Amino acid sequence: MRTAPVVALLVALLVAANSMFVVREGQTAILLQFGRIAHTGYEPGLHFRIPLVQQVQHFDQRVLTLDSAPERYLTSEKKDVNIDFFVKWRISDPAKFFVAVAGDESNAQRLVVPIVKEGLRTAVNSRTLQELVSGGRADVTQHLVADANGKTQGLGIDVLDLRIKRIDLPEDGTVIGSVYERMRSERKKVASQLRAEGEEAARAIKADAARQVQVINAEAYRDAQKTRGEGDAAAAQIYAAAYGRDPEFYAFYRSLEAYKEALGGSNGTLVLDSKSEFLHYLQDSK
Repeated sequence: MRTAPVVALLVALLVAANSMFVVREGQTAILLQFGRIAHTGYEPGLHFRIPLVQQVQHFDQRVLTLDSAPERYLTSEKKDVNIDFFVKWRISDPAKFFVAVAGDESNAQRLVVPIVKEGLRTAVNSRTLQELVSGGRADVTQHLVADANGKTQGLGIDVLDLRIKRIDLPEDGTVIGSVYERMRSERKKVASQLRAEGEEAARAIKADAARQVQVINAEAYRDAQKTRGEGDAAAAQIYAAAYGRDPEFYAFYRSLEAYKEALGGSNGTLVLDSKSEFLHYLQDSK
């Protein structure tokens, strides 16, 4: 008979425990009764429900990220581009979200991705590659956010932001080849221009060096001639002074120099008359 109160207490504790549920920070919840929504909008904290009759469905109210795989799109000039993007979204109406996708975030993402991709395809098709890469990215994302929110109102979610991470040219497309060819042509043009400027500078340097060589040679020749003239003048003065002091010795010295020039060679033959004046100092020792 004592076990009955204990069992009753345990049952009461079990019922009380099942009657309470906790909504954590960053979450919200809806209360279902026989599969229908009985109450929504639960704030974080401790709440109560009827056990076995009512069930609690929790939802994340934080900003969620939808990261899509890169996909190929076609610009207005028929050029292929690979675009990688992600979407920031949040559950705004838990009741609508539960009805639309059974409270499953993955189901919601599968519905949002086609909407965003279709809007992105339309936006890319209406723009050139230059517009898309240079300044059109911000306009595209703003338009896509507004368009996605308009098409997902019935899902109970808000699309907060859409960002394009990368815009790449496909490796198997013709665009990247033309881009590389244009870059190669531009580099060749720059290289040719630099080479021409270098050759022009080299010619100017060589011309200036040749001019300086000519100037230096001319100045050296001028200085040499001046020095030679001064030497010849000094020699003439010395010869004149020597001739003035002893004409006979001067004549003898000049004859010796003439003998040295005429007879000093290793080859050749000199035929002279034995009474020639050239051999005067060789004939008469007096």
